[in-house]
Amino acid sequence: MTQYRECDSSHSSYYYLCQILNLMENFTQKFYLILAFFTLSADLRNGAEVQAWTYHYSTEPSREWNSARQWCRQHYTDMVAIQNQKEIEYLNNILPRNPTYYWIGIRKLGDVWIWIGTNKTLTKECENWAAGEPNNGGRQEDCVEIYIKRESETAKWNNEKCSKKKGTLCYRASCDLGSCGARGECLETIGNYSCLCQPGFKGPRCEEAEECGTLEAPVQGSLQCLDMYGHFRFNSSCAFSCALGFKLTGTQCLHCQATGRWTSEPPSCQAVKCPDVLSAPKQGRMYCTDPFETHSFNSTCEFTCNEGFQLSGSSEILCDSGGMWTGTVPSCKVVECGAIMPPSQGRVICDDLHQTFSFGTSCHFSCEEGYSLDGDATVNCTSSGNWTAGVPACKVVKCHALVTPSHASLHCQHPVEDFGYSSTCWLGCEVGFDLIGQNSTYCTSLGSWSHNLPVCKARQCKILTAPPHGILTCSHPHGEFSFNSSCDVSCEEGFLINGTSTTRCNSMETWTETTAHCQVVKCDVPSIPHHASLHCQHPIEEFSYSSTCWLECDDGFMPKGANSTQCTAEGSWSHSLPLCEVVKCPVAGAPSHGSMHCQHPIEEFSYSSSCWMECEEGFILRGANSTQCTAEGTWSHTTPLCEAQRCASLSAPPHGNLTCSHPHGEFSFNSSCDVNCDEGFQLNGMATTRCSSLGKWTETTADCQVVKCPVAGAPSHGSMHCQHPIEEFSYSSSCWIECEEGFILRGANSTQCTAEGTWSHSTPLCEAQPCASLSAPPHGNLTCSHPHGEFSFNSSCDVSCDEGFQLNGMVTTRCSSLGKWTETTAHCQGDSLPYTTTASPLLTSYVTYNHLYIQLKKNTA
Repeated sequence: MTQYRECDSSHSSYYYLCQILNLMENFTQKFYLILAFFTLSADLRNGAEVQAWTYHYSTEPSREWNSARQWCRQHYTDMVAIQNQKEIEYLNNILPRNPTYYWIGIRKLGDVWIWIGTNKTLTKECENWAAGEPNNGGRQEDCVEIYIKRESETAKWNNEKCSKKKGTLCYRASCDLGSCGARGECLETIGNYSCLCQPGFKGPRCEEAEECGTLEAPVQGSLQCLDMYGHFRFNSSCAFSCALGFKLTGTQCLHCQATGRWTSEPPSCQAVKCPDVLSAPKQGRMYCTDPFETHSFNSTCEFTCNEGFQLSGSSEILCDSGGMWTGTVPSCKVVECGAIMPPSQGRVICDDLHQTFSFGTSCHFSCEEGYSLDGDATVNCTSSGNWTAGVPACKVVKCHALVTPSHASLHCQHPVEDFGYSSTCWLGCEVGFDLIGQNSTYCTSLGSWSHNLPVCKARQCKILTAPPHGILTCSHPHGEFSFNSSCDVSCEEGFLINGTSTTRCNSMETWTETTAHCQVVKCDVPSIPHHASLHCQHPIEEFSYSSTCWLECDDGFMPKGANSTQCTAEGSWSHSLPLCEVVKCPVAGAPSHGSMHCQHPIEEFSYSSSCWMECEEGFILRGANSTQCTAEGTWSHTTPLCEAQRCASLSAPPHGNLTCSHPHGEFSFNSSCDVNCDEGFQLNGMATTRCSSLGKWTETTADCQVVKCPVAGAPSHGSMHCQHPIEEFSYSSSCWIECEEGFILRGANSTQCTAEGTWSHSTPLCEAQPCASLSAPPHGNLTCSHPHGEFSFNSSCDVSCDEGFQLNGMVTTRCSSLGKWTETTAHCQGDSLPYTTTASPLLTSYVTYNHLYIQLKKNTA
């Protein structure tokens, strides 16, 4: 009887292997199978297969530790070198249980446990010993096994004699000579590898050198670099230098280290300094230009002198590249002017600011008594070496020439010059004039006369004044009201002269005539017209020149003509007095949509006329309904208005529009309004209404109701989702249809309720997803059920074989929601094996294993 292994389905890979071995043993009648290797590859992170680090094991035959390692190195890379706890758990899950367990790549050499693949010492944090292990006890237990699927201490390590035989556990490495290039060490990881880079290198394959920060040449300097692995990268060396006139501050050479940092900060170039001992010369100034730093390379200093001083030496010096000035500071010398001599009849005194007759010297000139300077009294020596003016002269002082006054005679003596210093003059007056002042004067050393010339003043008469309402006009040939003055008297307008009009002042200081006087002109008394009263003002005398009279009409009457008059200088009135006429008002008219009725006691539309107003039907009077013509000629009230009767304001209903006509004003008598509804809405009520004469609308405002569509429903095997922006299943409602899993939508997947109350698309159908039609295999039968249609979603088919044939494949298959059968169609085979070959039994078993492995994987998918 064939013995089958108990297969653990909790781990799919091991379960497949177990099933294959059972089948192979059944086919080969317990053929002694040596499974040379079986490869399982896994990614610890997601369980996906990768082409990287892989595990390989062999349990038959069992091998000693050295033989197991030799076999691993011959067929793969080496014995398993466990990296971490996760790898241990993974191996415990995927490997089948072996009664003798498995060797791993750890061995003791000279009392130290090492990884034989890397020759590295096993660290405490990587140890996974079982309780009480290692317990060599002097029995040369120098090799290590791992307890795979042991009931206790599972996946733990135990030290054991290397001569014992156990299962072989190998790995194929991801690393090769080119994995990490020449600058990295390849470190295996489960399903991959990583590179441990040498100092100064980085990147997945250690192909990139560490990069230090970019260097730039300093200002006024240059940079030269030698790069071994790339610009500004590990082992790059950079040298700095400065331009002429500059010196380097800092480290001259920098090296890019493995840490990605330069050995020091970049240096800078500083300008060479000259001695800082310069100062402006006395009486001068210094101005320096420093392109880099104060008193450094290429600094230029210019020297200038103050006003009145000249530069002695170079005006400019420069700081050269050696840190030395090209010259010395110059000096400033004062500018000199020529010597000065005093003028004839004069003197000179000089003040020297710096030295005699040099810049800043000031000289002051003066003359003897009776003489004056002709020129500047003071001259100064300027910065140009010239005096501001020439030497002045001393000339005799002159008085102004005297002019003989009116009605006088003049006599003079001139010892030096005419009207010059020490000249003397005398004065005398004509008959009828008196001398006023000193009668003699002389010219002083100051150029002025000792006394003002006297005057000959005419003899005086008494002062005359004009009579009341008169005017005095005089001529005064020798002074006001004096000898030979003559005066005339004239009267103002409206007055007449009484007496002699002219008189004269004689040499005896008396007037020849007495002064005349003026009398006022008179007018007649005026008469008073009807409907009036007279009022007068008399500034002088009653009804005389300048009297004013004015007429005042009774209420409601106005003067026809000038209502005032004056008494003129000719003794007549300026205007005749006017008549008083009744006041008129503007002709009144009825308002629009109204009528007017009037009464006129005096004249039509005149003072005291009255008018009344009325409005037509549908109009309301706004203002006073009556008015009177006032004494001012205006109506007591303005004409009123007949305004159309108002109705309440209307507004468009929701989802509607309002169109109105207003013949007499907005929402007033005879206004008419029509209501229209928006798309998707219909009118409820009368469309038109009108404003009546009573201020009421003839109809109530209609409203707009949304258009409704028939209630929609979901198709069989489907669901419906709707949105109703306004009301349920009304205009603008939208519905979407979805089918259940395994069903396909036939028709539009959405529909909208239109303004006509119909749906834009009819309800679609949900049809079952079809699968390919099946037929019975040769020597077999096919039995199917179709709940939703022939060979469609959830259709199920069973395959059975005729007598003498055996089913190869799954008995039942079902049509999935994706339109695929869950299993490929099985077929019926005879009792003989499906493969025949003349190859060795081992190859035949291997081919059979492959076929069954593929079939098992399909059946459990």
